[in-house]
Amino acid sequence: MDTTLVVMAAGIGSRFGGGIKQLEQVGPNGEIIMDYAIHDAKEAGFNKVVFIIRKDLEADFRRIIGDRIEKVIEVAYVFQELENLPQGFGVPEGRRKPWGTGQAVLSCKGIVDTPFAVINADDYYGKEAFLKVHEYLVNLGQVQDEGLSGCMAGFTLKNTLSENGAVTRGICRVEHGLLVDIEETGGIEKKDGGVVCEKDGQTVKADKSAYVSMNMWGLTPAFINELEIRFIDFLKNLTSENEQKKEFLLPIIIQDMLKENAIKIHVLESHDKWFGVTYKEDKELVVRELDRLHAAGEYPAKLSTCAAE
Repeated sequence: MDTTLVVMAAGIGSRFGGGIKQLEQVGPNGEIIMDYAIHDAKEAGFNKVVFIIRKDLEADFRRIIGDRIEKVIEVAYVFQELENLPQGFGVPEGRRKPWGTGQAVLSCKGIVDTPFAVINADDYYGKEAFLKVHEYLVNLGQVQDEGLSGCMAGFTLKNTLSENGAVTRGICRVEHGLLVDIEETGGIEKKDGGVVCEKDGQTVKADKSAYVSMNMWGLTPAFINELEIRFIDFLKNLTSENEQKKEFLLPIIIQDMLKENAIKIHVLESHDKWFGVTYKEDKELVVRELDRLHAAGEYPAKLSTCAAE
């Protein structure tokens, strides 16, 4: 069965070069985090990659990333633009902020016609999550009930923290393997052997074994159709107070759909450690951990997605 990996990379930056965290070289052969995601997805069984980028970055993106990825897997591009709005809507005067991850995935309409996983371009998710999401998508017809179904890779909070400062995570409530609620929680960091977070203006203890969403979802083309309807409603409800900054975000959309019983999201537990460069100082840890994984044989000496042999 065909399955697609959708990589949200529209926020990669206005120019390529030093300082763009998605392009930081973190592997022993200059691999970037995207190389590992695509390698793991291909190994799990995904047979197509769709990059969501900005149109003005296309030439540079193809040159630096896309051209070499095309040598190992089918690649397509879609473009997330501020001006890409449904008929009858325009960009509010003065708005510069992108519309968010919901619009990013909506940009795939007409291009993504298979079950798909969606990920951030700058996150390392590990092998297990790709395997489980792919297996779920392949067997989707056997597990879904009437209406929309999908899945989420559930990472353990303690495996998603930075050693260099506080982070924000979507902490999930899960019942009988199904996602019930996502609570965006800030100020999460390690402290005194445990984990704390901010709640109602106070620092409180957090459950380090709780599931969190790292924006890795398994979805279907029917979900994209639903996004189209909801994006129109989102635009209709913008006000002069929020039209400059409000975003159409995937976790919030899914949260709303859960409340309406409009979708079921199965949570697939991943025991892998998430890596990301939230802080500049995080790069050292990412490099060290990836070196360890290569040395342990989890990855070949040189990824096939890296520079041409």
